[in-house]
Amino acid sequence: MTTAHLDSATGVDPGPATPHNAHHARRWLILGVLGLAQLMVVLDATIVNIALPSAQTALEFSNEDRQWIVTAYALAFGALLPLGGRVGDLIGRKTALLVGLVGFALASAVGGAAEGFGMLVGARAAQGVFGALLAPAVLSLVTTTFTDAKERAKAFGIYGAIAGAGGAIGLLLGGVLTEYLNWRWCLYVNVPIAIAALTGGVLLLHNQRTDGPRHRLDVPGTLTVSAGLFSVVYGFANAETHDWSEGVVWGWLVAGAVLLAAFLVIESRVAHPLIPLRVLFDRTRGGSLIAVLLLGIGMFAVFLFLTYYLQQNLGFSPISSGAAFLPMIGALAVTATLTTSIVLPRVGPRPLVPVGFLLAAAGMLWLTQLEVGSTYAADVLGPLIITGVGIGLGMAPAMSAGTSGVHASDAGVASALVNTAQQIGGSVGTAVLSTIAASAVTDYLVGKNPTAEVVAAATINSYTTTFAWVAGFFVLGAVLSGLLLRSGPLAVDPDAAPAAHM
Repeated sequence: MTTAHLDSATGVDPGPATPHNAHHARRWLILGVLGLAQLMVVLDATIVNIALPSAQTALEFSNEDRQWIVTAYALAFGALLPLGGRVGDLIGRKTALLVGLVGFALASAVGGAAEGFGMLVGARAAQGVFGALLAPAVLSLVTTTFTDAKERAKAFGIYGAIAGAGGAIGLLLGGVLTEYLNWRWCLYVNVPIAIAALTGGVLLLHNQRTDGPRHRLDVPGTLTVSAGLFSVVYGFANAETHDWSEGVVWGWLVAGAVLLAAFLVIESRVAHPLIPLRVLFDRTRGGSLIAVLLLGIGMFAVFLFLTYYLQQNLGFSPISSGAAFLPMIGALAVTATLTTSIVLPRVGPRPLVPVGFLLAAAGMLWLTQLEVGSTYAADVLGPLIITGVGIGLGMAPAMSAGTSGVHASDAGVASALVNTAQQIGGSVGTAVLSTIAASAVTDYLVGKNPTAEVVAAATINSYTTTFAWVAGFFVLGAVLSGLLLRSGPLAVDPDAAPAAHM
């Protein structure tokens, strides 16, 4: 017989605790620990961007080499996420989390102490490797810790707010650290965050793994999907500095497509696939993955191109440009938390995600009206808030849908897929939209005398062209999520709680 007890965090009787969920009584404290770990991973995608000019001056590397400080992280992280998710299922999610935290902290310390370009790139790649182990463990632990539908929705609202706002927080924190300390602290800052999360993880978490014997790792599937994702990200990264007709771009993209197609064939035939096709081809999960990918494209575009606009056109300092995103962060966090805790359990993700996309598209279309004489208060603040509301309305429900209704044995894989979608979206979006922006500048200057005023106008035109494309991606996301996501509240697998503890 199971007896009810009071929740130590809230004083409210949550009902009978699931007998095999040892995290139930500490679930909200655990969420705080997981939120710290997730924040570290997400903000690292943007915090280094602010530090790049200072790092380039200090270490004396070229403009062509500069992009690899960002790309090295994205390549390792995106390519290894599926493997990281399955490893967490096999060795235990607590173990995966703790190893990921320690490795990420050590790599960050090495990067902060870098004495040359190669050392810094290697450290960034190592951050990506350990981030690929860490991020799926965080999301799968959220999924398996919160087994009540309403509480899980609230937890995912908080998690989605962190995932959505972490990039903007990285810009603000990077500006503060670069301006008042130096660029190296944009990497060192991960060490105290990791120590805090590591301490909480050791004290609060039980190890979770799948029932039954530990399956052998799907080596062919692992090699194929990792190589395929690497090729896709590398190909799009090359598009930032090469023409699309060059082999270093389309050759890698074709190779990536072939490898990913081969991966699907392999997964349909092996006994213990790295990513079971039942997880990948679920209709709601597929819709959520597409939604997270497209939202990732849009978020990184907003952070990247608006940062350029604020600093280069409006003359904002790094700190001021980071602070300029705070209204968006607030709107995103409030919307994500309230929506997933109050509305999502009642209606499900289908009405929320498409509406979120449309609101974000409206914000992007508003930004296409930027001109040389535009101001932050009149022309940027409003679109930022609307975009934040839209992303908050779409991101957290999509992430929740991507991991709901999945058996505990597949929780790490489902979590890895969601993280992979966001990371690939950001990487691909940055490369594609950077190419679009560069082409827009070139087209605008054709036949014109490149005076300072004309160049400024061409730069603004590149931003507005990019924002128009992002609006198009968001409209596409609204259509696809409306078609693919199922109506009604999300299903919760009764076996979604951890099946074994160690």
